[in-house]
Amino acid sequence: MLLLDNSAWSELSYERVSTARRDEISQWMNDGEIAVCLPFILEAGYSAQSAVKHREMMSDFADLPSVTITAEVERLALQAQRELAEIGHHRLPPIYVMIAACAHKAEAGVLHYDGDFDILAEKTSLAFESEWLVPSGTL
Repeated sequence: MLLLDNSAWSELSYERVSTARRDEISQWMNDGEIAVCLPFILEAGYSAQSAVKHREMMSDFADLPSVTITAEVERLALQAQRELAEIGHHRLPPIYVMIAACAHKAEAGVLHYDGDFDILAEKTSLAFESEWLVPSGTL
């Protein structure tokens, strides 16, 4: 399972992502292999262009598996930020830290297009697969 991040979600509708890759991710969604969590849903909802688009988007997300933010996820996120602060990388977006903590707790990966997830995977105790939407630097 992969948690969806807005850096990937926002790119999926553009032709810069190949049809084959978009079809692959669509199939993963149909198969229940793509999940969401509250930080992603809030960020995606923030970018909605209208109330109608927001309703449509939220309806689509309601059909996907969801990872809940628990006290354990909060603890993991705070621990990861502390670990990053110790090496001077604590200025990563808090939403990314929360999504990575959700992925760790769910034993999932993160589908994204942002190198900050590689830093989280490599420099913290959070264990999750960092799955790039497309190779870094290609969009």
